[in-house]
Amino acid sequence: MVIAGWNKKYAMIRKEFKYSKEQDKESAIILDSILRKNISNKKIRDEISGKTVFVIGAGPSLSLAIPKLKKFKKVVKIVADSAVKPLIENGIKPNIVVTDLDGDEHSLKKIGKTDSIFVVHAHGDNISKLQLAENFKNCIGTTQTNPFKKIQNFGGFTDGDRSVFLANHFEAKKIILFGMDFGKRIGKYSQTKASERQIKLKKLKRAKLLLEWLSENSRSQLFTTSSQINGFEKISYNELDIIIT
Repeated sequence: MVIAGWNKKYAMIRKEFKYSKEQDKESAIILDSILRKNISNKKIRDEISGKTVFVIGAGPSLSLAIPKLKKFKKVVKIVADSAVKPLIENGIKPNIVVTDLDGDEHSLKKIGKTDSIFVVHAHGDNISKLQLAENFKNCIGTTQTNPFKKIQNFGGFTDGDRSVFLANHFEAKKIILFGMDFGKRIGKYSQTKASERQIKLKKLKRAKLLLEWLSENSRSQLFTTSSQINGFEKISYNELDIIIT
């Protein structure tokens, strides 16, 4: 089931970024054909429901967050695409990877062979990369348009905010953000080309607005260790032990 109000938000995104609904649908159809066997939602629900989860993005504050994240090995970690590489280089394994496949291909394939769950997103701009999904042991597909067959829609736009929407959908008790800054700086791990900087900043702005919208109806307790987001409680790394228990 699509989160109430999502279709209106998706229409705003299409208008702002001039995306094609038809191309988004085409991409989703192709991904559905690639995913020979979709893992059940129960597997994701068992990872998330009723638990504290970390949602980790590739923003500028990720470098500071990594030493802290190492201390919480048992906490479920939902990781946005570009943050996968620096995390595994530091011995931090994602439980769930949310990706539209524009991150480091080697890192994605490496983690894809493990029991980590991949949530692969299909949109009009990544059709040429969808075959990568064949490398992932546990994988489900998502779309921004209407869900069908093996393709679902939990809401969200960028890898980072889609990770939060995913955690919310599967009823995490607490969602704590790391490396999710949404400011005018772009993290060194995001692999953003200079020519794409302005569009990246626009996407981050839209993602932040979506999270603020989500916070109005979420039953999860929402926290951020990164920049302030309306509806999320800003906490320091020193408060993590208290929040998690």
